[in-house]
Amino acid sequence: MISLALIEDDLLIQESLRDFFRAQEGIAELQTATSVECFLSDFAKVENRLEPEIILLDINLLGISGIEGIPLLLDAFSKVDIIMLTTFEDNDKIFKALSAGACSYLSKKTPLAKILEAVEVVYAGGSYMSPSIARKVVNRFAPSKKVSQKLTKRQQEIVDGIVAGKSYKMIADDLFVSLDTVRSHIKNIYKALNINSKAELIRKSYDNEI
Repeated sequence: MISLALIEDDLLIQESLRDFFRAQEGIAELQTATSVECFLSDFAKVENRLEPEIILLDINLLGISGIEGIPLLLDAFSKVDIIMLTTFEDNDKIFKALSAGACSYLSKKTPLAKILEAVEVVYAGGSYMSPSIARKVVNRFAPSKKVSQKLTKRQQEIVDGIVAGKSYKMIADDLFVSLDTVRSHIKNIYKALNINSKAELIRKSYDNEI
């Protein structure tokens, strides 16, 4: 039986999650609050209250943010695990939350059955990530995808020119080479990067992959 808490300031989402989890046989108690401050204050007012073993925590809360609240909750409840349940899927929020002590990270787009599965996995000692979040975490620790070492100095100069919006002729004039030479380099650049268009080249540059 799991003692679960939910800190969520969107009342419609809170109600949906509350009704769902209270209907589950494996949930011993469900405590809810709209902010970290309210949760800690309300908990302190009740003697012998069952401490939460898992907290589903939003990030965008009034007052203390979910990320700022993680260390406060971990200090208050020594055996609690925190699952972030949020609309934010950017790298900065993900890694700040995990670095602060959250053990799992879910998108609010996750189906209720999967959120329950996450709670059960975490309760059993595991960790759980939405697939899109897990991919970002894996990519964060994977070897660099940069392939710029595959390009010659001249090819990198041509890439820089394309990303800057210059025409092939302008690049040729800047580098004092022929237009055919630029085109030949571009063909080899596409082959080295396994791409087929200028748009893909620019995207890779913006994604810091070259």
